[in-house]
Amino acid sequence: MMLTQGYTPAGELARDEPMRRRTSWRVGGPADWFYRPASVDDLAATLAAIPPDMPVMFVGLGSNLLVRDGGVRGLVVTTAGLLDDLRRVDGNVVEAGAGVACAVLARQCVRWQLGPAEFFAGIPGTLGGALAMNAGAWGGETWRFVVSVTTVDRRGGRHERSADEYTVGYRSVEGPAGEWFLGVRLQFEYQPDASRERINALLAERKARQPLGVPSCGSVFRNPPGDHAARLIEACGLKGARRGGAEVSPKHANFIVNRGDATAADIEALIEHVAATVEREHGVTLVREVRIVGEPA
Repeated sequence: MMLTQGYTPAGELARDEPMRRRTSWRVGGPADWFYRPASVDDLAATLAAIPPDMPVMFVGLGSNLLVRDGGVRGLVVTTAGLLDDLRRVDGNVVEAGAGVACAVLARQCVRWQLGPAEFFAGIPGTLGGALAMNAGAWGGETWRFVVSVTTVDRRGGRHERSADEYTVGYRSVEGPAGEWFLGVRLQFEYQPDASRERINALLAERKARQPLGVPSCGSVFRNPPGDHAARLIEACGLKGARRGGAEVSPKHANFIVNRGDATAADIEALIEHVAATVEREHGVTLVREVRIVGEPA
């Protein structure tokens, strides 16, 4: 079956691709179509050629995504392995594609003596995802450094947009509708004391505190103002709580892990249970950091 009329994508195209292969939780039903573009031109041409009513979703490394067991309708586009150009263009300015892993950006900025960028090493995903949610770690946030972005729209048109065209908050970004990030221009400061040792120390701290050896999405909930989601969840006695193969990590209460046989429904049910318990016992409404998409089985 052809995805488009009159155009054959040059990139890799798979039908009924299991999204459990494409998300860090290792769960999720199939995407109708899963597409890895060969180039930005190929991506733009494909978006222009697919039916105008076909849903489109972009993903990077799938590290902040729960795909339901019934899968995703329409076209899923991955930027992983594509938009991965990274270069220093003018003094303290860096241009990076949306497919660049945040940890790669952190390490390269250290080599260039630019910063503060070490915190990017604590974001388990690509810059496209970091831009979409203003991801952060260790007190740093992505959009603090954004000068401008390049986007593509639903019909394949490309746009250059300045940072002030977006409304940015804690783990939230609002901008022109129906566009996805292709790349970003970031401005840092000259930081001669930037060091790989600092990154290694932060990563060692992260490893000691977080369950990095089992499938998870990272933090499930945003921290509420003046508090920490993990503290509230732990205070409810929810560490180790389970639904099927999903478990609130005994190591870090704001992580839900897949013990090996979890379904997306197990994880979603546990997310809802945690949020309801915290609201009942503490009167705090936790806001999800993770994005939930797709249809139930």
